[in-house]
Amino acid sequence: MPWSNQGGPGNQDNNPWGEPGGPWGSGSGDGNQPPNLDELLRRGKDGFNQFLPSGFGGKGFAAALLVLFLGWLATGLYTVGPNEIGLNLVFGKYRGKTQAGLNYNLPAPVGSVIKLAVTDRNLTDVGFRDSGQVDVSHHTSAPGRNGEVSEESLMLTGDENIADIKFRVVWQIDPSKPEDYAFNVANPHSTVKAVAESAMREIVGQSQIQKILTADRKLIEPACQALMQKVLDDYHSGVMVLQVLLLSVDPPQSVIAAFRDVTAAQQDLQRLRNEAEAYANRVVPEARGAAARILQEAEAYREQTVAEARGQAGRFEKIYEQYKNAPALTRERLYIETMERVLGGADKVILDDPSKTGSNIAPFVPLPAFAPFQGGRK
Repeated sequence: MPWSNQGGPGNQDNNPWGEPGGPWGSGSGDGNQPPNLDELLRRGKDGFNQFLPSGFGGKGFAAALLVLFLGWLATGLYTVGPNEIGLNLVFGKYRGKTQAGLNYNLPAPVGSVIKLAVTDRNLTDVGFRDSGQVDVSHHTSAPGRNGEVSEESLMLTGDENIADIKFRVVWQIDPSKPEDYAFNVANPHSTVKAVAESAMREIVGQSQIQKILTADRKLIEPACQALMQKVLDDYHSGVMVLQVLLLSVDPPQSVIAAFRDVTAAQQDLQRLRNEAEAYANRVVPEARGAAARILQEAEAYREQTVAEARGQAGRFEKIYEQYKNAPALTRERLYIETMERVLGGADKVILDDPSKTGSNIAPFVPLPAFAPFQGGRK
């Protein structure tokens, strides 16, 4: 080797550069004088030539440097996964983003690359912790029974009640603004959690406890998502909120039994009210229909009576006109019509005048009148 004649490794006075202390030497004069630059360069070149084979001149040295430089440039090639976006940095300054595939940036230490998984979905839980879950927000509160974190879940409502709300936020890095996620927020997970808790407290603080427990649960989720997205956009955080899921909305454990009794009573009240409205909807139309039927029957009876009276009056006037023209004939006709109405449906026995037919005809009993009594005998 070129440096084999300089002594063994145990000799502290000899090194590959030929001078104690390496290429910088000990300098000339006292220790306070800086070394001569030309002298340092000459010593460095002489020391480097000891590593090279004999006959390796200046051109060979330049070619070696060129090869090393090209090799260094080749290390700037990198690949970006299908779910990632790469951020190119040069001297720590952002220079652009790259898509999935093979890309290039100046290698270290000049350039660097940050790869962000923009399609991966992240979960942030507020008010509880799953078993084995790592709290990336570095929250100081520790999970209690069943992983609950009461400092996060207990919220004050608009009617001065307390609701125990546990929810989950599904979010991801905004593919159109990954640079905001990388450079504008120091701890994105902690920021998302803080914004989620703040937005939920604001919405719950404007609502009533009964509506939160019942009808407004489906309205809280989109309202919280919209408010979170607005705040995160104002922060230029590069975070896209995909969904807010209310996992449980309950009163505090100490009063949950009383709240359940109140809820049951309200449900009974609503049920009885619905039954009363159903009964009213059934009875009122029936009563109105009966009243309308009675009114129609009365109208029909009135029309019938008035029409009959008018008909009788008109008939009487017609008969009276005929009576004035022929009184005897009219009286005879009226008598015959009256007897027809009276005797038309009765059993009759007609006897001729004995003075005209003789007195040898004996009266007889109308036996047909006794036929019903005779039919009942055995």
